[in-house]
Amino acid sequence: MNLDVIAPANPFLAEDAGKMPAHQVVYEQVRAMILFGDLAPGQAVTIQGLTTQLSAGMTPVREALRRLIAEGALTHQGNRRVSVPILTPDCANELGFMRKTLEPELTRRAVMNIDASRLAAITACDTELNRAIAHGDIGGYLTQNYRFHAMIYEAANAPIMAATVDRLWLRFGPSLRVVCGRFGTSNLPDKHKDLLEAIGRRDPEDAARAMLEDVMQGASQIETVLQDT
Repeated sequence: MNLDVIAPANPFLAEDAGKMPAHQVVYEQVRAMILFGDLAPGQAVTIQGLTTQLSAGMTPVREALRRLIAEGALTHQGNRRVSVPILTPDCANELGFMRKTLEPELTRRAVMNIDASRLAAITACDTELNRAIAHGDIGGYLTQNYRFHAMIYEAANAPIMAATVDRLWLRFGPSLRVVCGRFGTSNLPDKHKDLLEAIGRRDPEDAARAMLEDVMQGASQIETVLQDT
């Protein structure tokens, strides 16, 4: 494990993180490292490495790893070896099918719940995303892209589907980082403009269609990278 990489701040970690249990803070930190590709597919993850990198105790690190293994974000390979799963073409196909099914439906449900204030926040997030693309900031792009989607799905008031989608993102996050490294940020697909316009019109079907196209474009790029490895 590369201990020179500083764990990124989780943009979804509560502001009062100091009041959270240590194991939850560590869980959120490691989860962000996986989600945003700071841990690469196939990379080994050790308790000792994380305790050093995060300045955390062994018990909260061990608990965080246990939870992430249960969620499929990490895999236990025996001999106490834990690593980031390598996304196979078959697995990517399954993830793509589930995303294309769930994410447009979450968007469809969210549209009528997104008021002007929430739409302004989502639009501001997309502005930051575009700024990251323009500057070739892969970390910023991944963070803001996740935030953009999460803000929409949260408005759907469908917590079971939203939680399922969140776990799917954990599965392909490291590979998305590889995609960004391969194609750069300037060539990343962006259907967000169409999506925001549809939300502004309160058109759930057009919004769902734009989200489907966004998911399909991203899945296609991941598939291209997997075929070449």
